[in-house]
Amino acid sequence: MTESRRFSLQSGPGVVAECRDLTRQVLDEWFGPRGAEGRAALEDVLLLVSEVVTNACRHGDAPYELRLDRIDGKLWVQVSDNSPLRPRPHGRHRPAQSSGHGLYLLQRLSSAWGWLPRGAGKTVWFEMPVGRPGDLAL
Repeated sequence: MTESRRFSLQSGPGVVAECRDLTRQVLDEWFGPRGAEGRAALEDVLLLVSEVVTNACRHGDAPYELRLDRIDGKLWVQVSDNSPLRPRPHGRHRPAQSSGHGLYLLQRLSSAWGWLPRGAGKTVWFEMPVGRPGDLAL
């Protein structure tokens, strides 16, 4: 089963919250009510969406598209921005710092992540495994 949703984004205040809300709505539609494990997995997805969109705002000349795909047991989230610069960590992870955790969280919480050139910019993506309808499992 393949399902997709694509959203055009307006840059500016509130785009991170907008992307979280859009993602939650789509996942509620696709997966319905969830048990405790599914709710925890949903929160992980929403955290990663926040991180990727925040990175696009800070380093990527603003995000312009959010895309969610459910393909072959995986949820694939993509955020596109206008900067061609690839995402890269700024040194090793330092837990005591107040920022700089986005790529570390992507590595820890997603099953895979990466980036692709897109037009003059790029798309950063991550995957999460999904279970049967009504469940979202890690």
